[in-house]
Amino acid sequence: MTQLEVYANALGELRYLQSLPLEAGGIVRGEDFYFAHDLRPSSVALVSAEGGRGEICQAVVQAVLDAGMRPVNLGPIPTPALAAYAFARQRGSIMVTGSHIPFDLNGYKLNTATGEILKDQEAPITESVLAERGRLYAEPASSSAFDDSGMFRDGHRELPAVETGARTDYLNRYVDFFAGLPLAGKTILAYQHSAVGRDLLVEVLRALGAEVVPAGRSDTFVAIDTEAIGATELATIQALVDQSPEQLWAVVSTDGDSDRPLILGVDNGKVLFFGGDLVGMVTAEYLGADAVVVPITCNDGIDRGSLASRLEPKTRVGSPFVIAGMDTALAKGRTKVCGWEANGGFLLGSDVHRNGLVLSRLATRDALLPIVAVLCAAAEKGAGLSALFGALPARHSLAALKRPFPRATGLAIVEFLKTLKTGDLSAFFPAGFPPVLRTDYTDGVRVLFENGDVVHFRPSGNADEFRIYAVADTAQRAQEIVSAGLAEPDGIIRRIERAARPTG
Repeated sequence: MTQLEVYANALGELRYLQSLPLEAGGIVRGEDFYFAHDLRPSSVALVSAEGGRGEICQAVVQAVLDAGMRPVNLGPIPTPALAAYAFARQRGSIMVTGSHIPFDLNGYKLNTATGEILKDQEAPITESVLAERGRLYAEPASSSAFDDSGMFRDGHRELPAVETGARTDYLNRYVDFFAGLPLAGKTILAYQHSAVGRDLLVEVLRALGAEVVPAGRSDTFVAIDTEAIGATELATIQALVDQSPEQLWAVVSTDGDSDRPLILGVDNGKVLFFGGDLVGMVTAEYLGADAVVVPITCNDGIDRGSLASRLEPKTRVGSPFVIAGMDTALAKGRTKVCGWEANGGFLLGSDVHRNGLVLSRLATRDALLPIVAVLCAAAEKGAGLSALFGALPARHSLAALKRPFPRATGLAIVEFLKTLKTGDLSAFFPAGFPPVLRTDYTDGVRVLFENGDVVHFRPSGNADEFRIYAVADTAQRAQEIVSAGLAEPDGIIRRIERAARPTG
């Protein structure tokens, strides 16, 4: 992205937020506007390897200034840390991050003064951005602040000094709520890689009594997708465990902007990965939730366990849909409301009271809450993580990606599958798959088989990737399903792709 494009988008979005009433998350000229960033070089610097582009934060700062507001630099902090700080003060915010995707695909995320951007706000935001872009591109080149390559003519710019209040508040949020030393006696490896919250994670766990072994710190960006942990990532983590002289109890980490958790148990020196759906279930139980909201891709163990009676209608994939579902639950009179996504990002839709302490609402993806809640739940039970998760209904989920895979092709596959009857759909699955029982098109295509197996196809919402989710009674069967889906050159996805391709 050029600085011109960042500036045009950010300024158009700020104009839109300024048009909203305060109760709808509107912002006001003259107020503070917060921004933060992850550890990608292009967030704050010009990167020669990327054609000299970068300094995205600097373009955001100029947009904030030209919108008549004061840019406040909260520095390199997790996305939920920025959100919690801004929401508490009813101020708008922008997080510069590409989340879990490769470091050269940077971007940013906008929040209103009271929450995330919701789906019904996307169209008017687009209109405002188009208006600003049209005005900027119509300016004479001689009077533009940008050169022919879309970068600031004056080159490098310094950012405002970092204010550390958001980082401190986010650390205290969890140290105060999980008061005492609940993790005393537990040795935990923190896989740091290039996550922006890597040091905060260590500090919080140590404050709660754990012995923490930081490992795997990287100066180059590591793209961790907590929804689709593969053999390569697991081998990297296993090697760190093998190298540790300590007897480890668990391994924890986050994705790049630290809004998605990664939690692994360690049994006899071997790491065991627990998916985000299961992490969400344990966290919701630990917090005593009376309403839970999850997307359609969630592990269906939630329908079979103690949370089933508290489950709200399942949503499409994406935090805006989960947030809307949580707000609906609140309107129905629920008082302890939460939700999560398959990547483990946990959303708190209401304040939670526990042991005389209050954890305030944070309706955006968060990694630290589920990490700490899961570890504390296991510690309180005097159990290892495998025993904790083993108490959940015996359903095993696995997600994987086929990439690169054009989004347009993925969308075409979904539309094609919607035209098929269940008998025709069965033809794309190899021997060993039972007949198709039914399908669900809430988001992508979810195929349910007569023996309880589930296969879900869905194009990525922000990258050229195609996701496959599997749910089965055993981890081995879930792996078999995913492997059959990804196989080359004649796996399930490739067969459907060929059939969906227009002829002639």
